[in-house]
Amino acid sequence: MLGKLKRHQFLFEELVKRDFKKKYKRTILGMGWSMLAPLLMLLVMKVVFEQFFGRTVNHYTTYLFCGLLTFNWFSESTNSGMRSLFTNAGIFSKVNVPKYLFLFSVNIQVLLNFALTLIVFFVFCAIDHVPFTWRLLCLAYPIATLLLFNLGIGMVLSALFIFFRDIDYLWTVALQLIMYGSAVFYTVDKFPPNVQLVFSLNPVYRHIAYIREIVLGGTIPSLSTHLTLLGVAVAAFLAGAFMYKRYNTKFLYYV
Repeated sequence: MLGKLKRHQFLFEELVKRDFKKKYKRTILGMGWSMLAPLLMLLVMKVVFEQFFGRTVNHYTTYLFCGLLTFNWFSESTNSGMRSLFTNAGIFSKVNVPKYLFLFSVNIQVLLNFALTLIVFFVFCAIDHVPFTWRLLCLAYPIATLLLFNLGIGMVLSALFIFFRDIDYLWTVALQLIMYGSAVFYTVDKFPPNVQLVFSLNPVYRHIAYIREIVLGGTIPSLSTHLTLLGVAVAAFLAGAFMYKRYNTKFLYYV
């Protein structure tokens, strides 16, 4: 896979540039929306939920931002990835190129947006008087595993979307369930242990919890947490790679 990616490096770079430009085409603020959109959502959710949960959570704005930042990345990455094959059918149906290039390029564009928002997040941490420690460097780990997880889920969704357009509607509903099951704006401490176990089965929630533990708790999660995130990410990526390999030749008949 890496060898093919290197051979098609020029195409990959052009796809990333195209996706990045297309996202902000005909917008006044351009890249500014990458930072403004999550801030507006943060403001709305803070106003709505702070009275219910903010009184019992220290640094609630940062707590909420951690959840929004992580979930929005997952949501945008998988939504964009789901359509990556179909929207580029005009290219791979005429030219023999690795089909995962389109998914990877979309994810790089989304990752750049995430990086811009992450800068704003650290500014908010400073405003909220959240202490900065060397442990913030450990954020690289959940970012890497979530990127791998997003790629895997994106490959699965994009393959299914070629054959079943209904996946678009089903995934919209699934994202709503995942968001409410990721404790974006509330805590899970007061839930019974069996309910907390259900939350722990959600990979998005596990990534959010990891980031919150680093940023707000100032502690590094356990080894089991690291292994769980890595295992889930690798499993998702392998599942996606399997679907691409298995249905590689069939994609052309359904686009």
